Amino acid sequence: MGENRFKIIFEGALLPGVDITTAKLNLADLFKSDVTAIERLFTGRPVALKRNLSQADAQTYLQALSKTGIDARIEAETPIELNLADVHDHTPASSQAALAEPQSPYAPPRAPVGEAVAEFATLKPFSFDGRIGRLRYLAWTLVLTLVLSAVCGVFALVALALIGADSTAGLILGGLLALILFVGFAFVSIQITVQRLHDVGWSGWLWLLNLVPFVGTFFPFVTMVVPGNELANRYGPPPPPNSTAVKVLSSLWLVVIALILVGSLAGGLSAIQEEYENAAQSSYDSSSVTTDEIDVEVEPVPNSSDDAAEEAQPPVDSAKE
Repeated sequence: MGENRFKIIFEGALLPGVDITTAKLNLADLFKSDVTAIERLFTGRPVALKRNLSQADAQTYLQALSKTGIDARIEAETPIELNLADVHDHTPASSQAALAEPQSPYAPPRAPVGEAVAEFATLKPFSFDGRIGRLRYLAWTLVLTLVLSAVCGVFALVALALIGADSTAGLILGGLLALILFVGFAFVSIQITVQRLHDVGWSGWLWLLNLVPFVGTFFPFVTMVVPGNELANRYGPPPPPNSTAVKVLSSLWLVVIALILVGSLAGGLSAIQEEYENAAQSSYDSSSVTTDEIDVEVEPVPNSSDDAAEEAQPPVDSAKE
């Protein structure tokens, strides 16, 4: 007897937390078929999605199907079932057409599950379509920030040179070019954020919350913290696993944040110290008084007793004289 064969059976059940619409879209994408054909599988009756599989192949197909959100199972093929592959090997070509399975409205699409669709989505850095995870979002944002900082530094040096040369036309042209580059960087940043929102299963229009007062101060942190969907959602399959470069770049944000905090703390302490010294100097200047600013009249001291007696003589009565 040959090796035992297995088949994949589906009865319309779904995995916990999976929406039926999402499961149908995932299956349609997996089998490269339309949703109308996939809906025929959700009748509640057992349907064999794949037959004549080895145990290892059956496990592989089952894992691929579970990522679409459906709850399928493996069953052993009954011994009385014919293996059509063996029959075709010993049957003339004219008879193989007669032995082919008849088309049925409930027949599943005939597509190799393991090769029909990629397990992960293709990365699209400059697109509003697709999904990216939290670490890749941080890595791409860091790269965009570093490139923008370098471009701004170059433009600052060029602007200083143009100011020294008193070139008005050069300043105007440079300002227009800087504005175009800034708009381009902002556009790419919006695309990256939209893909991150898609990974969570949210609409990309939620990016507009960044423009709302007060809400826009903490919504970027929500975008960085909320985990994405592990399975495929309405925006496509999950993104590929993070590479080493993505992990290193995302961790560099910790260094950048630490440098910003240290710089802010040092600047704050320096400002406080300078303010304290200025206040102490002002207090000292207001409390100190120089003797040059005070005029004191002092009566002369008599030099001798005769001078004192002369000064003390009574007034002379003119009538007696």
